[in-house]
Amino acid sequence: MEADTRFLDMLVIGAGPIGLNCGIRCVESGLSHVILDRGVLVNSIYNYPLNMTFFSTSERLEIGNVPFISHSPKPTRSEALEYYRRVALHWRLDVRLYEEVLSVELTAKGFRTITSRGVWHSKAVVIATGFYDIPNLMQVSGEHLPKVHHYYREPHPYFGQRIIVVGAANSAVDVALETWRKGADVTMVIREEGIRESVKYWVRPDIENRIRNGEIKAFFGSEITDIREKEVELLTPDGMITVENDFVLAMTGYLPDFGFLQQCGIRLGSDANRTPEHDPDTMETNVHGLYLAGVICGGLQTNKWFIENSREHSDRIIRHYLGQRG
Repeated sequence: MEADTRFLDMLVIGAGPIGLNCGIRCVESGLSHVILDRGVLVNSIYNYPLNMTFFSTSERLEIGNVPFISHSPKPTRSEALEYYRRVALHWRLDVRLYEEVLSVELTAKGFRTITSRGVWHSKAVVIATGFYDIPNLMQVSGEHLPKVHHYYREPHPYFGQRIIVVGAANSAVDVALETWRKGADVTMVIREEGIRESVKYWVRPDIENRIRNGEIKAFFGSEITDIREKEVELLTPDGMITVENDFVLAMTGYLPDFGFLQQCGIRLGSDANRTPEHDPDTMETNVHGLYLAGVICGGLQTNKWFIENSREHSDRIIRHYLGQRG
């Protein structure tokens, strides 16, 4: 069954802020568009911890000239969800949620995109899928156990529990502090020799003081080697040790869907970050008419692109598309 009989100018995969911004630029340029997402609107933000506060200020998260008003300079997750809902409504974007893209094929006439609900035809496709859907696994025995979580929502389930938080970046630090303050017995396991320098400047002294005071235990230069129902094996600078444990919160980051990019015909670089091949001036990949936008452009370097510094990707894409069409 066909999803639509129209031949769109542009099909956007991913209804995050950058995907929405691509849709806005289409509306401004008089181009037909559809934005698809297998999840909810701004799905990555929705899956952030419930009490998360952005590092960026609200004006740096704005798109489509819609003001983002927040109660504090740094907005919360709930304020961001409200804002992007308002943006989608204001610009009357054609967003189709809970529709997973299964394949993208370049044909003689353009692109044929097969989804869980049908087939779309378009002259161009933009992939703006981010990187939050695939956790970066530790690759250790027991990682499949229900006690191991790669996503964190709120601290309440961990009250009175012995938890291990894996990681040294912002997510791990936030989780460790919040769960400790809500009554968890927290141990951090960190491969590096200290908390990362990139941790938010107003949070870093807090976590360092908690560790120094022994309120949060930390094993630096260490890693998990085995996870069992009630304990975890750690390799530390002093050798192997066993730690009693109820939950493991692995804040080890997330990966782009490289398999999907390759299925679309996009070549991946041989560099350590597996950067997808694209022209940074036009955002077009090695497949003519197929573009990248947002975090996905950095490959494994997921901290290179954010909302505030990748909004311009949409402008480059539309400018190139209109130039090609003309």
